[in-house]
Amino acid sequence: MREKIKDILLESIQVKEELLRENITHILDIAQAVIDCLKKNGKVIIFGNGGSASDSQHIAAEFVGRFKKDRTALAAISLTTNTSVLTSLANDYGYEIIFARQIEALGKKNDIAIGLSTSGKAKNVTLGIKQAQKMGIKTIALTGSGGEELAKLADLSLLVPSSVTARIQEAHITIGHIICELVEQELCQEVK
Repeated sequence: MREKIKDILLESIQVKEELLRENITHILDIAQAVIDCLKKNGKVIIFGNGGSASDSQHIAAEFVGRFKKDRTALAAISLTTNTSVLTSLANDYGYEIIFARQIEALGKKNDIAIGLSTSGKAKNVTLGIKQAQKMGIKTIALTGSGGEELAKLADLSLLVPSSVTARIQEAHITIGHIICELVEQELCQEVK
């Protein structure tokens, strides 16, 4: 078991080292897009399925609450938290539109929509990105190896260099934390 633990940790480290080598510019571009959105009084709309749903909630909470600084709240929402909306949309229209319909209802021009999909093949995430674009909302896709189709749809994208779901999710939350820290550094004074 010790060797298995070591292998998992090394695999996670290797993915992050590859992010460091190849994706700093992508992370910087995404962070700048989020900063620009918030400067224009827009909100960050985040969504995904399964573990990515949890990640979207986690990142939204960091913006609304705090990350490192005690500061004013930043506008962010995860589209995975309202079970009544999710289940009614899935029941009445089908699961594929659960994010697109919420973006239609809640999205505004200065917002930014961030779709998380480890495979890049989640139809509901794809349709959410398409709906945001239809409304003139800037879009970001975070995905993994093999997620090129979703990545091509979005205005900005980052493909984590792994096909292992757990490693992709670990990288997505790291990227989310980096973005939160850069946003706080740029936009927020600590409240005393």
